[in-house]
Amino acid sequence: LLLTAQCPFKLGEKVLQVLINIFLYHDFSVQNFVKGFQLCIVEHFYSQPLSVLCCQLVEAKKRINSLSHDQCENIRRLPSFRRYVESQVSEKQIALLTGDSFLKEIIQKLLEDLHVYHENYVSVLRCLHVFTSSLPKYPLGKQIRELHCACLENRVWETEEYESSLQLARMLNKSDLVTMLQQCVEIFVSSSGKEFDKTVEKLKEFLTQFQKLEAEPFQEQDVSVSSQKELQKKTDLYHLQKTLLELKESRRSKKLTKFEMLRFEVVDYIDSLVRSYLVPADHKTLHEIVYFNTASILREHLNAAPRIALHTALNNPYCYLKNQALKSDGGSISNKAPDICIVYKLHLECGRLINLVDWLEAFSTVVMAVEGPNPDAASSDQVDDVIHARFIRAVSELELLGFIKPSKQKTDHVARLTWGGC
Repeated sequence: LLLTAQCPFKLGEKVLQVLINIFLYHDFSVQNFVKGFQLCIVEHFYSQPLSVLCCQLVEAKKRINSLSHDQCENIRRLPSFRRYVESQVSEKQIALLTGDSFLKEIIQKLLEDLHVYHENYVSVLRCLHVFTSSLPKYPLGKQIRELHCACLENRVWETEEYESSLQLARMLNKSDLVTMLQQCVEIFVSSSGKEFDKTVEKLKEFLTQFQKLEAEPFQEQDVSVSSQKELQKKTDLYHLQKTLLELKESRRSKKLTKFEMLRFEVVDYIDSLVRSYLVPADHKTLHEIVYFNTASILREHLNAAPRIALHTALNNPYCYLKNQALKSDGGSISNKAPDICIVYKLHLECGRLINLVDWLEAFSTVVMAVEGPNPDAASSDQVDDVIHARFIRAVSELELLGFIKPSKQKTDHVARLTWGGC
């Protein structure tokens, strides 16, 4: 779904990383991942006016012709299109900014280029993954999703991990290298991209050269055997370091074998494919039409913020209960609110330590304002037992939610644990 040119909608690197992190470290649910992906689609088509062009290429060409002047202006405002305009000659810049018909022709061409880019990107990414997934310690990750995120984030060939991968690839043995080349040939042959005919020929040529090397007599009378014997003989640290330095110098001055030269050539060729086809998507013109990049909106919907939700529920219960009797002004306390809401709003007015007696008196005052005094009470100064029990229950619930804790300084006080608006 994500690595196919058939699906016109794409996820940006940060958005994809949010979905993957929630999947791996939170719920491990494929169903929730799909729901998150569906949410991205809804948000993209809701917030991006030009998402009308996020469809199959044939359909997109039809829709381009029916674009209004306002939609053309929206395209001209896209950051990627601005960069494209700035790179053109002055005559073409004027035509792009003033003529809608000429703009529509260019948009068709740019969307075709974007479609071709996606076709080529997927094939070369899979080819690169064949090489990187078998390297020691996996500098670019073991899974193709890790490699995909790295390529979306920036120019992958400029990273240290990529350089490490190239160095390790230049040390692969012949059998592994041949197997990888065969897998790459299969990937490019099955690819829908039309630019890989020469690539397939080149890879097959490499395979033929490896076969010829196997037919030739093995000429490497390696120094490695004798060098290993030397290392085994000398156990003294000084002589060991000296021998290692000599071996390093001898390898530098040593002439490369045919296999080593061919191996370097293969790795350099794969490197050239990466630099040509794995350009980050945000470097392509009109990428905003098909890519959803607003990770902050996705986090708001998918990443739970329990403290904010609790504060909203306790400070303004009407927000969730929709009971007209619970409506109140910003700073006032509704005496018809649930007990825990009254206790919570009273605790917001206190400092670091809260006197339980004063808190109970304030709670009783608010509650009695609607219920009226109890005629059966022994004294007007004595708090009703039912109100006392309600207060204890509300305070216990507040402690369970983590807003307060018992104080060791004073037994008749509790310590407040949260500050600010919530």
